[in-house]
Amino acid sequence: MEFQFIMENIYLLMLVALVILAVADIVVGVSNDAINFLNSAIGSKALSMRTIMIVASLGIFIGAVFSSGLMEVARKGIFVPGEFYFDEIMIIFMAVMITDILLLDFFNTLGLPTSTTVSIVFNLLGAAVIMSLIKISESDAQTIADLGSYINTKKALEIISGILLSVVIAFSVGAIVQWISRLIFTFQYEKRIKNFGAIFGGLALTAILYFIFMKGLKGTPYYKDMKGFIEGNEIYIILAGFALFTLFSFAFQKITKKSILLVVIGVGTFGLALAFSGNDLVNFIGVPMAAYHSYEAWSVSGVDASLFAMDVLDKKMPAEPFLLFIAGGIMVVTLWFSKKAKTVAETEISLSRQTETHEKFQPNMLSRGIVKGSRLLGKYFGAIIPASTQEKIAANFTKPEVVMTKDQSIDAPAFDMIRASVNLMVAGVLISIATAMKLPLSTTYVTFMVAMGTSLADKAWGRESAVYRVAGVLNVIGGWFFTAIGAFIAAGIVAFLIRLNKEVMIPILLLITVLLLVRNYLSHKKKSMTKVDPKTLKKSESSTVQGIISESADNISNVISRSNKIYTAVLKGLSFEDNKALKKSRKGVEKLDAEIEDLRDNIFYLIKNLDETSVRGSSFYITVLAYLTDIAQSLEFISKKSYKHVNNNHKKLRYKQINELREIDDTLEGLLNEIVEVFDSRKFERISYVIARKEEVMNNLTEKIQTQIDRTRTEESSPKNTTLYFNILLETKDLVTSIMNLMEEYYTSYKRE
Repeated sequence: MEFQFIMENIYLLMLVALVILAVADIVVGVSNDAINFLNSAIGSKALSMRTIMIVASLGIFIGAVFSSGLMEVARKGIFVPGEFYFDEIMIIFMAVMITDILLLDFFNTLGLPTSTTVSIVFNLLGAAVIMSLIKISESDAQTIADLGSYINTKKALEIISGILLSVVIAFSVGAIVQWISRLIFTFQYEKRIKNFGAIFGGLALTAILYFIFMKGLKGTPYYKDMKGFIEGNEIYIILAGFALFTLFSFAFQKITKKSILLVVIGVGTFGLALAFSGNDLVNFIGVPMAAYHSYEAWSVSGVDASLFAMDVLDKKMPAEPFLLFIAGGIMVVTLWFSKKAKTVAETEISLSRQTETHEKFQPNMLSRGIVKGSRLLGKYFGAIIPASTQEKIAANFTKPEVVMTKDQSIDAPAFDMIRASVNLMVAGVLISIATAMKLPLSTTYVTFMVAMGTSLADKAWGRESAVYRVAGVLNVIGGWFFTAIGAFIAAGIVAFLIRLNKEVMIPILLLITVLLLVRNYLSHKKKSMTKVDPKTLKKSESSTVQGIISESADNISNVISRSNKIYTAVLKGLSFEDNKALKKSRKGVEKLDAEIEDLRDNIFYLIKNLDETSVRGSSFYITVLAYLTDIAQSLEFISKKSYKHVNNNHKKLRYKQINELREIDDTLEGLLNEIVEVFDSRKFERISYVIARKEEVMNNLTEKIQTQIDRTRTEESSPKNTTLYFNILLETKDLVTSIMNLMEEYYTSYKRE
């Protein structure tokens, strides 16, 4: 009975599932796309976070009403609906929504911005192509050459090429506009903004509001009421707007004594949120709305679902304002409460930050090649442009000398208000032009590439950070291609599975979707709630020798304690041939080495921060770091050789060798525990007793080396074992030497103070 009910109402249940999926899609989609309209305001810190969120929320709400003109993309922009029957269309729509949610959530969890537009377009394309191939395979009269009759090839290619072209245009226009703006205002723009701010404000506000409201109105039900007034009068509207907004900008600066850039950033954030909502809402609810209209037409037809052709989707459908209103509300709520949106935002802000920061991406061969090629190109053009002209331009691009550590840079504005204004103005204009042309342009691609273009023009990608930033951009762009390919393949597979048996496969796929979403949510929540490990090494922020010596004590105690555990774990893993334990130890060494390297990166800021009477503190700090590095390198060598030996399945160490290593470990453990206790209790006078034990430990190691030499001459038969054993003993001697040198350096400095 239940099965019969499901069979009779399968399409109604599918429609309900699509509505629920639409809500989930809005949540994951906004989490990814929030960076599009929030990053410029957040990065510049021109406005409070509360103000930014309120302004963006209003933009989203109003933009939701403007989105109706693009809804037809989901119905007929990718495939020819008349070539499919109702049951096939519903399968396509179900496959698209399931795949879209999982793909976007995957990128949100990684913290990478991707395109909801590209995702939905290629999901539709993948599902439609597979469904078309199934229909062709079931027909005796058709071949694969007939695929073009099912797919709206012209429109699909237009959309895809428009999206790809937007990447180049957005980057180029962003770079050019920012370069001109910076040339005019420089980095010390406060004085010039008072003189030219009214004109810049008038230009920026006119550009944003004209393209958002005038061009953005096209395709909405409200445009026809104003069509007679707008068309043919565009030039007059622009000139009148420029004059009005220039006067407003002048008055605002005179009355409030504040920069007009605050208004530009506020209006730009509102406009970009509105453009995003108007352009991207189709990506979240376009498919469910098309499914609703399809179900509505089929349910009153009385025709079997497998025989009802979907020509109805070729006709213009009502916008359903109530549904748009609800969708806008869900988008606003998601914007306020989504933690994943903040994770994605961090990626773009870090790549466009004016100062050095903790780089999220590692350089690769391609990023190094691009940076090197750009430098050579710069030298070539530098030879053409007269030196006097270069000097004048360079003077306008000179940044104020502010020395900040990477930690301090995170709390400071990522870039100034000039760049934030250009980001919003250029991105808003480009997106609105595309919306007016009814092209589902990728707002993510445009805003991201505009931000990268303005960063390049502002010389944010200097010699110190260029390879990391370029690598980050390449990673994000690579993710975009993965989105397209992944969406196409995944949607096609899901459509194929549903087509096999929709009554069985749909519940299974929906369950898998829920489980994956929950798992990703919990994983991201756990990751975001993870507090800074108190055991990590701390950067010195003191400006005196005494302060540096005191702060270094914690790091020394930390390194010695962790070294003790790693050394013991390696020898234990080696004796039991525990590959997993040895691999874990290697990761522990890598983490320790990375933290020490981070401390080395801070040396520049430490020296800059020292007062005149404490400069010698930098010499002490550098020497301490050198010994800490030596300790990490010795541990890395021992763990690497041990792991390689076990991983290659070489002979296990002899019982005698294992016992001797345990003796060494016990001796070393006692010494290292004593060092940790000395530094934790701050009883530095006891360091002399630690140093006095050096000879005892070194003699023990020398004795073990001699024993192994004698054993090799008489009874040892494994060259691999002998090599490993000598490697461990010799490197342990180096480890002890580095630790003792560190103790002597610290004790000498302590006594001096």
